[in-house]
Amino acid sequence: MKKNTPISIQRILVFLCLFLLNIGFSQKQDTRTLFGKPMNSGNINPNNGYIRCSSIEYEHFLQEKDPKRLKEDQFENWLNPLIAKNKASQSNLKTAETIIKIPVVVHIIYNGEAIGVAPNITDAQVISQITVLNQDFRKMLSTPGFNSNPVGADTEIEFVLAKVDPNGNPTNGIERVNMGQPSWDDLSIESIVKPATIWDPTLYMNMWSIDFTDNSLLGYAQFPDASGLGGLNSSGGTANTDGVVSSYDVFGSNDFGASFLLAAPYNKGRTMTHEIGHFLGLRHIWGDGTGDEDTNNPDCTATDYCADTPQAGWEHYSCGTFDTCPSSPSNDMPENYMDYTNDTCMNIFTLNQKGRINTVMTNSPRRVTLKTSTKGTAIPLFVNDAEVKIETDYNLVNVSDCASLPAPTNKKITLANRGTANLTSSTINYSMNGGANQIHNWTGSLAPNETTIITLTNTASYGILSTSIVTTNGTIDGRISNNSDSESFSPLNYTFTNFVFNLQQDFWGDEITWDLKDSSGTVIYSGGPYPGKHSEVLPLPTLLTQNWTLTNNQCYTYTIYDSQGDGICCGGGNGYYNIKSTDGLTTIATGANYGTIESRQFTTYTLGNKEFGLSEEIYLYPNPTKGIIHLNFPNEYGLPKSMTLTNSLGQTLNQIEVSSEADLKINISTLSNGIYFITVTKEDHSKTLQFIKN
Repeated sequence: MKKNTPISIQRILVFLCLFLLNIGFSQKQDTRTLFGKPMNSGNINPNNGYIRCSSIEYEHFLQEKDPKRLKEDQFENWLNPLIAKNKASQSNLKTAETIIKIPVVVHIIYNGEAIGVAPNITDAQVISQITVLNQDFRKMLSTPGFNSNPVGADTEIEFVLAKVDPNGNPTNGIERVNMGQPSWDDLSIESIVKPATIWDPTLYMNMWSIDFTDNSLLGYAQFPDASGLGGLNSSGGTANTDGVVSSYDVFGSNDFGASFLLAAPYNKGRTMTHEIGHFLGLRHIWGDGTGDEDTNNPDCTATDYCADTPQAGWEHYSCGTFDTCPSSPSNDMPENYMDYTNDTCMNIFTLNQKGRINTVMTNSPRRVTLKTSTKGTAIPLFVNDAEVKIETDYNLVNVSDCASLPAPTNKKITLANRGTANLTSSTINYSMNGGANQIHNWTGSLAPNETTIITLTNTASYGILSTSIVTTNGTIDGRISNNSDSESFSPLNYTFTNFVFNLQQDFWGDEITWDLKDSSGTVIYSGGPYPGKHSEVLPLPTLLTQNWTLTNNQCYTYTIYDSQGDGICCGGGNGYYNIKSTDGLTTIATGANYGTIESRQFTTYTLGNKEFGLSEEIYLYPNPTKGIIHLNFPNEYGLPKSMTLTNSLGQTLNQIEVSSEADLKINISTLSNGIYFITVTKEDHSKTLQFIKN
């Protein structure tokens, strides 16, 4: 089968086949969705089917989740007077003090692959992306980011990989997270990936490099918000999802490495330039109007609120000279970073766009604090400094009720060199569930900031793993604050019994079967094989959706099979499956690229009290955290009655009676590293939230 063609080659082959057959991608028949809504055909490149940007759809998704979040017109009404005020106070003189340096952390989400194997991109590919951002936002001379346009602007924004992590330890600003599955859909990224990996968004700009289940999607960003400012009744946006997401194969530029995992024509790093423009408050240059090039029906009324970006009637996918709104002065500006053109075309931010960016950076929550963050400034380093972190196991089941359990798996740890000398040896102690101490002697060669994965033997599937570094390069380690880690490998349990199952087949449905079994092995639900289209021509088969009503206090196993051993991700149409809560806010399992068989287990143990109805608005941040955890509790609920802090063994550590908003800020700095839970109670309602202390 051709379905397992590597993703970057696959995109090229699909494009060539469609071109030769002269059939293209029909925008009208595309059945894909973004954040639970049908695709806007204007977002889909008619030449190759790529989705250049889904930030607008994402913003509407956030607005639906939080009715108090500023709508576009409210944001502009707040921003425009501030732009005028900011412009009047600006000086034309550039000094070192006027340059804003934003600390960046890049979370590389992968599935156990070696570094350099998709989607686990190399450090060099990440660094190339940061280089491109600085060329573009600073309009650097003699780089692709330079332009001679009289309205072209140096935004005076720079990006630097973080030098200090949330625990105060040295870092290179690149975090690799093995999250236990090969690809992620948009809603799962929001509900699982981001909250589990985000660093404090008031101190870091968070970027995620990821393998989208829909591999035609390139990226999206969270717009800034204006909550907390005088006279505005608005929310602060979603703190635990704030940042920028990109497909791994458009993250970086092949100008700096021919072997990078990049796919033309989006291989020059401009996807992130575009999305960070949204993160800093910029709109698409055509104003996201209703213009339609297919019917030659431009919308010349929508605006991006920047007078020096000429009015455009619709988005552009190629360079050239266009005048879609002849009644407005000047030709369109397809070379603007906020259009949809190919990477090689883009090379300009304008003066008015700079004004918006600077105003957002001066006024918007979680943007203004980035200006003063010191996380991009290096701290003193030791000669010998090794760091150890335990890899989280994301494929856990409940040990107490499953009929058959997987064999014990040896846990993995990441060993990083944070010192100035090469790391050649390290002695590591570890124990499982407080048992006998065991020793792992590692030898090798790691340059500064390089990492390696170590498999520890004789570790159980479940319980608490504790690790600590004893010696580094045969001597005492110079920094003790990053020498130990502990992880509780807890079961995946859900406190509800109604689920929604979605299956988007690829074009080979006759290869696919699946079933859901309970603890006794009885098949509760099943499906397939399905009719096979055997042609990589859109549209895909209709999305299959089932509502599952399961039994309380049971363990369930979902298994999907492919008789040809190549899953459903790569048949030219981006198949996938997922199991979610009925409101779509909790993802139990999702997958696509699984080979012959893939199984996921979960349990349904309910809490004694009812869950809050609007549970998605109650969350903890930052998560993970080192010392302080905040509870976001919507004002319409009033204050909760109490909060109970427990560890992974169910032991109560603290009972907090809530009398004011100050009680929603909890100091957990004295806790050892691991997984903890806070149960929030109000009247006969409760919600249990998990967080990581590191």
